[in-house]
Amino acid sequence: MDIKLPRLGEGADSGVVVNILVKEGDTVQVEQAIIELETEKAVGSIPSSAAGTVTKIYAKVGEKLSAGQNILALAEVDGAAVPATPATPAPVVPERSAPAAAGPARHIPGIPIAASPTVRRLAADVGIDLTRVVGTEPGGRITLADVRAYIQQLQAGAPAPAAAPAPAVVESIDFSQWGPVKKTPLTAIRRTISRRLHESWTHIPHVTQFDEADVTGLLELVKKHKPAYEAKGARLTMTPLVLKAVTATLQKHPIFNTSLDEATHELVTKEYYHLGVAVDTEQGLLVPVMRNVNQKSVLEVAKELEALAEKAKQRKLSGDEMKGGTFTISNQGGIGGAHFTPIVNRPEVAILGLGRGALKPVVREKTQIVPRTLLPLALSYDHRVIDGGQAARFIVDLVQALEQFPENQIQL
Repeated sequence: MDIKLPRLGEGADSGVVVNILVKEGDTVQVEQAIIELETEKAVGSIPSSAAGTVTKIYAKVGEKLSAGQNILALAEVDGAAVPATPATPAPVVPERSAPAAAGPARHIPGIPIAASPTVRRLAADVGIDLTRVVGTEPGGRITLADVRAYIQQLQAGAPAPAAAPAPAVVESIDFSQWGPVKKTPLTAIRRTISRRLHESWTHIPHVTQFDEADVTGLLELVKKHKPAYEAKGARLTMTPLVLKAVTATLQKHPIFNTSLDEATHELVTKEYYHLGVAVDTEQGLLVPVMRNVNQKSVLEVAKELEALAEKAKQRKLSGDEMKGGTFTISNQGGIGGAHFTPIVNRPEVAILGLGRGALKPVVREKTQIVPRTLLPLALSYDHRVIDGGQAARFIVDLVQALEQFPENQIQL
């Protein structure tokens, strides 16, 4: 029997094969992962709906598959291929905090109208121009209910909903006229990252507050306790300590641990502290979320941070592991650079950017100049929710938390 790609869930009907987990001749069990598929939502594994021996693999790495297409063929096991119970949609989990649709879609000139034959026939019978009807289904698809609503508006003498302005036509420039070029399609994850960053930048009025923290003492603590952590199978760096310091500062300034519910005009204050940590991968910037940082020791944070970063680099993160964050940290210290302006990870209201610590001359006691390691800090925030005074107080307290980090929190 052929194993086909099942429906992936709402908003996803296709994906690109990034890994084939079995080969011809392998014995496959029910619910065993057979391929990994990258959609606009995430990378997830697709399980087999039956047990048997793999006789042929139809899918190829890099190929785009749609729901219903063949993945592989299975031979009989003990006389018959064993199907699974009726399959639920494959576990390709939506990305963290995926925004809801912005509203009913309007018809764009030049694009065929999305409507079933029944809807088209009804519209033709009563003389309705479907280009004037607002489609409320995904992709602007027009339903019978949409047509009825349009008719009721006409009967009531109310104007029909005005169609949104057609999006500007994007011109494709032929760069090859000036020299050799190479074209590389964006991956589904890269397109998702681009869309979400654009949404955050266009919806949120950003302001960035800059400062520096003297982390000379913190680095000495890391060096002092690193061997003890290695003996416990953990890698102690400054990042786990930053996560703990940020959490303590969030507890003093809860406005930074909120989200703005734009539908109800309410500010939602979260009483949990789930910190997203941006990880630089070959596929782009991924943000796994570490939950309840306030309840974990530095050792637990260090171990979990390393595990999440490794999963991100191997594209093994599930959608759930990238959802539910309350505040995000983007650390570029391992790469280089100083201050930068990170983009708020919507629907959060703030994000902290860390640059590389640099040795600088610092004035002490008015006359003494000493070398100290200063860490660049950049706090971007949503100015609809947070004012400049609140941001200044937050970063002052964060600097203090880093410069006066209690050693007893690190000591094992």
